[in-house]
Amino acid sequence: MREQPYACGIDAAVDVIGGKWKVLILWALEGGERRFGELKRLIPGVSEKVLIQQLRELEADEIVHREVYRQVPPKVEYSLTPLGASLNRALEPLGQWGRDNMEHIAAIRSELCAEKDGRKTAGVTGGTR
Repeated sequence: MREQPYACGIDAAVDVIGGKWKVLILWALEGGERRFGELKRLIPGVSEKVLIQQLRELEADEIVHREVYRQVPPKVEYSLTPLGASLNRALEPLGQWGRDNMEHIAAIRSELCAEKDGRKTAGVTGGTR
């Protein structure tokens, strides 16, 4: 439970989608109901433990619905709630911004990593001519 009131709408939204994986989970669920294994395949790099944790948090925030089918073998499907679908629509401009600037962001991040590793390149990060 949050102890302080939200400072603004962005504060509330970031509280719900904070972290690396939640927006990717929302994107994966845009296509409809998904089982856990499908989500794991659609989100490369996420561990099973983290995916479970993030899904539980999104379910607690009423962004994701978890449907358990009582059958053998057990079947669980995840889907977006109406609130989750509205959040995904709100994230669309952010996704477009990312697509529009992906190459630039990747280049800058590559330079920063090179600087951090001590591999400055002349002319790019202030080296000599």
